[in-house]
Amino acid sequence: MTIELPARLRSATAPADGIVEGPRVLRRLPEGVGERPYELFTLRPLGRVIGAEIHGVDLGESLTPRLREELNRALLEWKVLFFRDQRITAEQQRAFALNWGELETNPFVPRGDSDEVVRFARSAGMPGYENVWHTDVTWRPNPALGSVLRLVEVPPIGGDTLWADMAAAYDNLPEEVRERIDGRTAVHDFVPGFDRFTDPDLLARWQDSFPPVEHPVVRTHPETGRRTLFVNQSFTTHIVGLERTESDRLLRYLFQQAHTPEFQVRFQWARDSVAFWDNRATQHYAVNDYHPHARVAERVAIVGDRPY
Repeated sequence: MTIELPARLRSATAPADGIVEGPRVLRRLPEGVGERPYELFTLRPLGRVIGAEIHGVDLGESLTPRLREELNRALLEWKVLFFRDQRITAEQQRAFALNWGELETNPFVPRGDSDEVVRFARSAGMPGYENVWHTDVTWRPNPALGSVLRLVEVPPIGGDTLWADMAAAYDNLPEEVRERIDGRTAVHDFVPGFDRFTDPDLLARWQDSFPPVEHPVVRTHPETGRRTLFVNQSFTTHIVGLERTESDRLLRYLFQQAHTPEFQVRFQWARDSVAFWDNRATQHYAVNDYHPHARVAERVAIVGDRPY
């Protein structure tokens, strides 16, 4: 159900911290798209606009075209899908992701069993740095379509991951903010996201291969058509055409939108759990509350399109 905000609230002056109290527009589906049942699996929602568990699918088996189509519809409608009790290998994880396209490689993250599998091994000597709201690899001309993540080792407590629906974030921006950002582009650069924990020589070596790129501040989702806020704290450096002070202030405001709990889902990992998310529609945050315990995850990412 769509909640229409009173005109007084829609036109209210945006506060400096980026958060407006009161009712929010919580629209999960694009305009004109109605609810339809899923026939090949059971879906259990975990949030109002984002996040659902899928039961009755074995990720170790090949997908039929019909099952792939229905899973894709669930991904578009819920933005992140969770699968429990999936005893799969890295190769089976790759095979599942390949149903959505070619897989990426990432030179900044240690590899797993193949070039397309990256391994996040966190321990007492290597704490996690993913506890910031971000969208993966927006420093690429074609950022990832989505990612499939499985935990190889789960800490005894903590280590949850959160996702935020950035279409809901855009829906709830005051009109004055939408008018300021629609049609604008922002610069994305890998260096700010990696410079605190990556060898400087490695960063320098890859700067010619991955120069900064421009993407729309608000992108259009290529499959749903929804307008989606597409800047993130890890990789977005400035908005083109604005003075640095104004750009920094506006970006801080936009970054803050992912922090709104109504736009979020939080997933508690367990052994043999897998998450599959739409990188075009979400940001995510890996909670770093498990140190010094180990947390080991492997991820594959699917090559996406050029944002527009």
